[in-house]
Amino acid sequence: MTWPGSTPSARRVRALLCPASLKGVLGAGAAAAALARGAREAGATAEELPVADGGEGTVDALQAALGGERREARVPDPLGRPATAGWLVLQDGRAVVEAAAARRVHVMMEKPLAVSNAHAQRIRRAAEKGNIQVLVNYETTWYPSHGTMWTILKERGAAGDIRKMVALDGHSGPKAIKVQPEFFEWLSDPVKNGAGALFDFGCYGANLMTWMMDNQRPLSVSAITQHFQPEVYPRVDDEATILLEYPKAQGIIQASWNWPFNRKDFEVYGEHGLAVATGGNGLRVALPKEPEHAVTPDPRPPDERDSISHLIAVVRGTRKPNALSSLENNLIATEILEAARESARTRQRVTLTPARR
Repeated sequence: MTWPGSTPSARRVRALLCPASLKGVLGAGAAAAALARGAREAGATAEELPVADGGEGTVDALQAALGGERREARVPDPLGRPATAGWLVLQDGRAVVEAAAARRVHVMMEKPLAVSNAHAQRIRRAAEKGNIQVLVNYETTWYPSHGTMWTILKERGAAGDIRKMVALDGHSGPKAIKVQPEFFEWLSDPVKNGAGALFDFGCYGANLMTWMMDNQRPLSVSAITQHFQPEVYPRVDDEATILLEYPKAQGIIQASWNWPFNRKDFEVYGEHGLAVATGGNGLRVALPKEPEHAVTPDPRPPDERDSISHLIAVVRGTRKPNALSSLENNLIATEILEAARESARTRQRVTLTPARR
């Protein structure tokens, strides 16, 4: 490669090398490295920035810029022929949301929204700038038991004002239930997952309690975490309890990777009654003049029976995201989880400051 580097002034040249892939011959990253090598041999300072236009080499270019782990799967192409598809797993959802927002594409992501307030607010700003909906999917959002609980407690107000909520979410742990190796690595990484059971299962209670409290932020958050299986999860907690303080109510979130059974239960106690949801279809209610009894949950509306049906309705513009899936709720849930993490770290109660945008 010929480079004007034979004079002292030329040696101060700084080159930014941004090649795309050479289809079927050389990837963008390899092309950038080859060009940079020649530039440096000629005495210039060179920076590599592989680029792509959305076609071949896009995943490689994204990985070079953002890091992450490349994965591949065999899929049918548009004509039904076997093809290999590549995608990139990042440490958080920011880049995906930002890219989608720039193209006016609505987004549904798996819970939780983010691993920190900073990430959550960046998602919010991208969504507002792109005028898109960002939804967060929780299994518990589609439970008929929770829908009927809302009708009884919130729409009918049958138990009076809420005084206490208890969320119990957990199982015997990612290792015990044999999750995929890459998912296990993610869950047990304090950066990628935010914490252990604290985030993995604590997010359910934070989401549900924010919903029941009409998106009211708690006054304070206290939490304790423990490592009952340090040999399995050396870097993250496997047991967590979070206490939320509201002006006239309390919330207790129990999150575990140590229970001998799977559990996603939610208890709500009001001034005059209670409702206890066990899983998606179990519901017990006690109200004035109504001793505790089982209630058969009503079916969910067609656009709230599952995440895909709901997302389709939102994308088609026939409705807005429901409260549990909404960005507003999940920004507060993320704030709760970050405060819980800080409380567990410092062993101090964390007071939430007034909301700022």
